[in-house]
Amino acid sequence: MIVSRSASPGSGRHKTVVIADDSAVVRGLFARWLGETGNFHVVAVAGDGETALAHAGRFKPDVLVLDLDMRGVDGPSALPHILRESPHTSILLAATLNERNTRLALECMTKGAMDLVSKPDSRAGMTLSLDFRSEFLLKLGNIAQSATQPGTLPPEVDLGWPAGHTDLRPLVWAMPRYLLIGASTGGPRAVARVLFDIGDALRDITTLVVQHMPPLFTASFAEQVASHVGIPTREPFDGERLARGTVYIAPGGRHLGIDRRLGHIVAAISDGPPVNFCRPAVDVLFADAARHLGAAALGLVLTGMGSDGTDGAAALRQAGAAVVAQDEQSSTIWGMPGSVVRARHASAVAPLDEIGGAIRALLRGAPPA
Repeated sequence: MIVSRSASPGSGRHKTVVIADDSAVVRGLFARWLGETGNFHVVAVAGDGETALAHAGRFKPDVLVLDLDMRGVDGPSALPHILRESPHTSILLAATLNERNTRLALECMTKGAMDLVSKPDSRAGMTLSLDFRSEFLLKLGNIAQSATQPGTLPPEVDLGWPAGHTDLRPLVWAMPRYLLIGASTGGPRAVARVLFDIGDALRDITTLVVQHMPPLFTASFAEQVASHVGIPTREPFDGERLARGTVYIAPGGRHLGIDRRLGHIVAAISDGPPVNFCRPAVDVLFADAARHLGAAALGLVLTGMGSDGTDGAAALRQAGAAVVAQDEQSSTIWGMPGSVVRARHASAVAPLDEIGGAIRALLRGAPPA
């Protein structure tokens, strides 16, 4: 179905959207919400993946809202074809979360989908939920804006390493024993890539990851990382002694920090208030690491919306630890790493495909690539 709308005087600045959802009610609701903002132009809607693919090829929209559960060709099956047909289209997944959909959504996000909104269980709940409407519009607006508005970097800040020279050794005061990773939008794919590139050198360190995710996601994300990387990966429990050669994923909806108890470094899990509107928050992990680990930590800030991790990066640097930020070009959204760079808390700025190899070379004492 093609949605015809008359152009307004500012329509040239509107972001184009295709809505693909199995429910006609949901399609109409999303289209109405987007129309009410005055910032989006819904060019087409689809009830199945095959039609969504056709619309993506025809309109090349800025954003495509993709339902996971659709008759015929479903969202996960359509996704790679949509991205191949329209590579500059940002994909926002929409799904009612259960164990199956959580696993599918994570797979989609590692294959190129940017973010997900969790639909309420009932149509009535969706219609009446102001929180869901706000989350939907916020996430769609952020990923639409990120594709066309590059970040600004003060000209005197130039921390990127030269192409082909990924030597982290001059940036660290001591060999790191803990790797701390913070990420949000686009993070599942970026985190998996970095950990895969580090490979078996992860056995030499303890890795802690704060990925902004709802509660149902993080256990599945840990399973996915373990399968992808071949390193034990799980959510830690409060007070668990942190072991080398293990990747710990912050539980969804709870903060992951670090504490020292009875002479051991342990995980500190809490239900404290959100920090930077986030729980878990990267700032909580980084601040605790600065306090208890100092130069034994290496911080890494990957793609994501907002500024979570900036204050924590400052604390890490003051404690003698190095902090690497993903560069703008390789980031899905250069919000979090860009904020760290602009605040001058990054030791280096690097493209995603070089970060893991550089950390591996550092840990193994090999010369830089």
